[in-house]
Amino acid sequence: MKASLDPERWLGEYGDDLYRYALFALGRESDAEDAVQDTFLAAIKALETYSGKSSEKTWLFGILKHKIVDRMRQESRYRPLETTGLEEEFDAFLANGKWLHPPSDWGQPEKALENRQFHLAFSRCLKTLPPGLLRVFVLKVLEDRPMEEICRELQISPVNAGVRMHRARLSLRRCLEIHWFEKERSGRDKNRS
Repeated sequence: MKASLDPERWLGEYGDDLYRYALFALGRESDAEDAVQDTFLAAIKALETYSGKSSEKTWLFGILKHKIVDRMRQESRYRPLETTGLEEEFDAFLANGKWLHPPSDWGQPEKALENRQFHLAFSRCLKTLPPGLLRVFVLKVLEDRPMEEICRELQISPVNAGVRMHRARLSLRRCLEIHWFEKERSGRDKNRS
C-alpha cells in the first residue's frame, strides 16, 4: 500500500475534507489552513513510516487530529479562559435549582436536526464560541471523547473543562434561541394565523 501514497494528489483529493474538519474544530480559517498544511508536511516526512494498516485518507485525518490537538494545547497554555458574557447565567438558578428564566419552548428539536437551515444556524452559532470553549465542546460532544482525555490533551483541569462545557452550552443555547428557535416559532405562529 505504500506505493499508492502520492502526496501530489493529497490536496486535490483530501484538501477540502481536511480543511472543513479543521475549520469546524478550530473555528478560524487561518488556523484551519495552517493545520492542513502542517498535516501535509508531517505526512510527507512520515511517508517511510506509513504502514498501510489504514487508508490514505484515514491516515491523513489521524495526523490532522494530532495537529489540531497540538494547536489547542498550545493556545490553552497561552490564552486565558475567554469570557462569553454569560457570567450572569451562573446566577440564573433559584435556590431550589430551577431556572430563574427557563429556556424558551423549542417545539420539536428533533425535527430541527433534519433541517439544513438548522445546521447552518448551528454552524454559525459554533463560530461565535471563543476558541477555548469551542475546542472542549467539539472534543466532548462531536468527537465523543472522554473528559479525562480532553483534559490531558488540552492540559486543563476537570473543573476548567466542566466550566468551559457549561459556558459553551449556555452560549449555544442562547444563540440558537435567537437565531433558530425564535425564527422557527414565529414561522409556526404565522402559519396558524
